[in-house]
Amino acid sequence: MRVYLFIAAIAGGATWLVTPLVRHLAIELGAVGEVRARDVHTVPTPRMGGLAMLIGLIVSVLFASRMPFISGLFVGTHQAWVVLAGAAMICLLGIADDLWDLDWMLKLAGQLLISVFVAWGGVQIIFLPFGSLVTASPSISMAITAFLIVASINAVNFVDGLDGLSSGIVAIGGIAFGAYSYILARSSPSYASMATMFDMALVGICVGFLLHNWHPAKLFMGDSGSMLLGYLITCASIIMTGHLDPASIHTSVYLPVFMPILLPILVLFLPVLDMCLAIVRRLSKGQSPMHPDRMHLHHRMLRIGHSVQGAVLILWGWAALISFGSIMILFFKARYVFIGMAIAAVVLTVLTMFPYLMRRWLEIQKFEGQAPPVRMGGDVAGDEGPAAHGKAEMDGKTDKADKPRKADESDKPVRSRKAVPVVQGAQHGAPDGTLIDSLHVNSHDVDDRG
Repeated sequence: MRVYLFIAAIAGGATWLVTPLVRHLAIELGAVGEVRARDVHTVPTPRMGGLAMLIGLIVSVLFASRMPFISGLFVGTHQAWVVLAGAAMICLLGIADDLWDLDWMLKLAGQLLISVFVAWGGVQIIFLPFGSLVTASPSISMAITAFLIVASINAVNFVDGLDGLSSGIVAIGGIAFGAYSYILARSSPSYASMATMFDMALVGICVGFLLHNWHPAKLFMGDSGSMLLGYLITCASIIMTGHLDPASIHTSVYLPVFMPILLPILVLFLPVLDMCLAIVRRLSKGQSPMHPDRMHLHHRMLRIGHSVQGAVLILWGWAALISFGSIMILFFKARYVFIGMAIAAVVLTVLTMFPYLMRRWLEIQKFEGQAPPVRMGGDVAGDEGPAAHGKAEMDGKTDKADKPRKADESDKPVRSRKAVPVVQGAQHGAPDGTLIDSLHVNSHDVDDRG
């Protein structure tokens, strides 16, 4: 395990060191995306961070090839170098998209060609779990391998919408899958595992880049980074299926046999879910599956009321729940795992909806504070409508008329509204003409004093 941790540290350190250089290179090449309507950030930020990740990956694999414990994995097979070659090609395709915004069909065609090349180079799903491990034909193996790689590439690309989101989710999935492959490798004569090596290198480059990509990000990974991460985590799972021996698989570990195929979907559950929802949503509107919008999961989190950091952390929590829950069910009793996952799911649900619930609670409190008082005697207490105003005014004036007034009060001009002389005139029973005359006189008095 210390060897794998050392590989992760090398990958992370190399990625962290070269990321500032890649940022300056991206600015020089013009790989700075303008702020689009669907973007969350408000400042143009350079992309092309996948190049820094690729450099960190290459450095860590070169170190691993010289370590005595792992060097045997590079003898007699070219799988590691095929994976590296595919990683370089997928990263270059992403860099081209970061620079020139390639058409989605052209980009998808490039992904398919690279996936077929990797499958042709020996990175294939050899055995399929149909009742027992069944050897797949070369054509079926290449087709399934290419499909899984392309699906994972686009799933990570779809979820890459907030600073640190995709790198954190893939790092969590890499830890879960690396632990699973390491446990399987301990049952083999040699503890060395190429799948674990690539998983730990993947975790390292994610963490190293995340130090520069946390909000507010100094550099975006771009398509070069998101496609590279989806490619690597799928290749690691496919490599592990090639090392499973059908004769050594007992029915008691029937579920783990499915895991090499299921685990890439489970560890990337949120990206896969987001991708599926986006495709269905866009096709139902008659749009292209790659048509951009602001309906992704991270956009919904922001609309609920979360900050960028809060949304990222909660989505990390959901990714960890699904990834580690799917691993623990292989080694612990299912009911205990389900109970723990249910408790964690409730906590994450409350955290997810907390801003919305708080906003609704404040609205209810505000509404209750502005509600009218309880009705008393058919009238609303404290309600002073026109009738209530007239009645109070008449009663008040009758009381004032009964009381002797001071001489100076009668000499003061009327400063109340113009409707007051009308009420006075009506009170003393003056004719209509007198009402109008008194209204004009009092109005003159007010205007002259004003």
